Amino acid sequence: MDLTENPTFANQRSSSDVVGKPMVRIDGRAKVMGAATYSAEYNQLPGLVHAVFKTSDVAKGRITGFDDSEAKRLPGVLGILTHLNMPPLAQTPATPEGKKKIALAMQMSFTPMLADQIFYAGQPVAIIIADTLEHAQHAAALLKVSIVAEQPVASYQDARAELFAPKDGAAAQVPAKRGYAQEAFSKAPVQLTLTCQHVTNHHNPMEPGATIAHWEAADRVTVYDTTQAIASTHKALYVMLGLPPDNVRVVNKYLGGGFGCKLTMWPHTVLTVQAAKFVGRPVKLVLTRPQMFTSMGHREDQEQTLRVGATKEGKLLALLHEKTSTTSPWDNYAEMNSKIVDMLYACPTFEASVKLARANVMTSTYMRGPGEAPGSFAMECAMDDLAYRVGLDPIAIRLLNHADKDPGTGKPWSSKSLKQCYERGADLFGWSKRNPKNGATRQGNNLVGWGMASGSYPVHDAQGTARIRLFADGHALVQAGATDLGTGTYTIITQVAADSLGIPPEKVHFELGDSALPTTAMSGGSRAAGTVSSSVFLAAQDVWQKLIKVAVTDQHSPVYKAKPADVEAVNGRLQLKTDSTKGEAFTTLMQRIGLDDVEGVATGHYGSSYESPKATLNTPNAKKDDAAGHSMHSFSAHFCEVQVDTDLGTVHVTRWVSVVAAGRILNSRTARSQVMGGSIFGIGAALMEGTVCDPHLARYTNASLADYHVCVNADIPEMIVAFIDEEDRYVNAMGVKGLGEVSIVGTSAAVSNAIFHAIRASFDLAAHNAGQGAESVG
Repeated sequence: MDLTENPTFANQRSSSDVVGKPMVRIDGRAKVMGAATYSAEYNQLPGLVHAVFKTSDVAKGRITGFDDSEAKRLPGVLGILTHLNMPPLAQTPATPEGKKKIALAMQMSFTPMLADQIFYAGQPVAIIIADTLEHAQHAAALLKVSIVAEQPVASYQDARAELFAPKDGAAAQVPAKRGYAQEAFSKAPVQLTLTCQHVTNHHNPMEPGATIAHWEAADRVTVYDTTQAIASTHKALYVMLGLPPDNVRVVNKYLGGGFGCKLTMWPHTVLTVQAAKFVGRPVKLVLTRPQMFTSMGHREDQEQTLRVGATKEGKLLALLHEKTSTTSPWDNYAEMNSKIVDMLYACPTFEASVKLARANVMTSTYMRGPGEAPGSFAMECAMDDLAYRVGLDPIAIRLLNHADKDPGTGKPWSSKSLKQCYERGADLFGWSKRNPKNGATRQGNNLVGWGMASGSYPVHDAQGTARIRLFADGHALVQAGATDLGTGTYTIITQVAADSLGIPPEKVHFELGDSALPTTAMSGGSRAAGTVSSSVFLAAQDVWQKLIKVAVTDQHSPVYKAKPADVEAVNGRLQLKTDSTKGEAFTTLMQRIGLDDVEGVATGHYGSSYESPKATLNTPNAKKDDAAGHSMHSFSAHFCEVQVDTDLGTVHVTRWVSVVAAGRILNSRTARSQVMGGSIFGIGAALMEGTVCDPHLARYTNASLADYHVCVNADIPEMIVAFIDEEDRYVNAMGVKGLGEVSIVGTSAAVSNAIFHAIRASFDLAAHNAGQGAESVG
């Protein structure tokens, strides 16, 4: 569709009756009634069999042999695959061609079971396929693997770990140096140094990783997979299998959470496909909960040191950020914490550095708010320390250093309502009643503290395509190859389509989760809502464009012989701009001329690529010419009250307020749910979450939900969530920004700052860190 050729396209507008309303999730009933089919539930496939992994108990070594005699004698065992008999792959992420084509689709460049070397505990060494899950599990237990163990390196803290400065990969993407930060810090009247140590965190979505592979022909396969990114998983598979793209189909209709661990394809998916090829039957593999700790990445253990220089009044002069973290033996990945340090507050000088250490762990990966979540912890704790040092209120210190433009790039913001977030949050929380003295507020035996923190998350450029078929009876089929992590994509896109087409939402059927559908952005990096909503909105405008062309040439139409530029589409009607009484419903037009349906296809943009006129002609207030020249972020402010038991030292969050500015809100109910989920995620990271690694064996010792503690209802108070109305016409056609990540950024710091306020007046930085449990133990 070429919108540049149609000057009338800007005349289309929607009814805006549904978007923004708290519409109940349209997929909710299917989920609670058990009708929603998740990736591991396509059990009707003919001849479906089961596979399980045999994994390594050691973190480093070499396989010297297998004894499968007992395992093979069990009834129902169909095959045992190891590196000795694994069917070859056309490409892997480690081959030059594979690296070029699928580097972004696979976070880890290493593929297990292709050689005899063991690099990390939990690494798959065999796949056992049997007619039932129980037979496969029994055979795996009987399979004997001989390994010559070597001494592993557990983390960057290991005495044998060698630190290095990465020259490529994600860890090398440090923001540019600004000014002379070292010199400015040394001369600053106020100097603070904050060191935070963060233990490993794991995503632990309710639904574990799962794959069903079904070879429908020798060269054609359908894969049902727990993926947040249909398109990139599809590409990774057809490249690795050496098949034409059309011969590989990836399906995911429902996803039980992901938080980043399902954003890229992991080895278990392609290994399951290979197992299905080997036995000639559809094969299902579901990771166990312990295997989730060693199969789909994690947030890496890390240490960050932030040095802050300021005036006696609290004005920032210098920011110096250093990060050290653990990476795998092959990949240079690290969360880029310094990006948020660089942009959140106005500061004339900035400098950052990253060092990595290779250890015997799998490659870490994106976890909700990657970089921004831990980076904001350091920045926002430092801001409260600075406020305490110079005698300012925490909000006052942030207002004093508010960035009116992006300090890192110098670009103006596309929109920024952070000050309004502070104001609204303070009002909802009752911040004006805060005792300015630390350790001075009690409730019974508990010390009470109030803390707050800022949050921000960038708009990541993306684009995607959607298709709409509008039928003469008034219903519509809307399609996009997106995924719904459980956050409400089914619902919000139905709302967007209903408004754009001027029909009730119950007349819209939205299909997603299939690589056979139009390609769109991954559900990660807070891209999905902005990209898919824009592409659906634009596809609807393509439908109207085609119908207007038909209407003005139909002698029976009230708009016959009108110029297309003089006709608009409102609430499902085609009418004259100057006289709305002269018009008709699209159903009337289509039924009269015998047009069964009309199809619209469009590509929507999210971020700086929105400068394309093809993406913006439909929006009268679009700022397409200036989009690329702006810095685009969502912003938030979080407020927290804690009570600290003076005898036990336990911390309970007793009140919470989050205020978010994220452009246009598509559904107030699902948006509130997103923010609550992100806040709970951050509270858990602050107070309880943390994966423990044995420093000698490099094995996780709490790889279960019995031992890896996450928040439950009893840990969380009633939460207040509010939104600041924003209209951002730079970011995309719908003015939508992402919510998934900004909802967690700053939350752990808000908890920490509340503890800081609760404990005592003389509160040094080391104690400040110690209050963070798993998130920061400096």
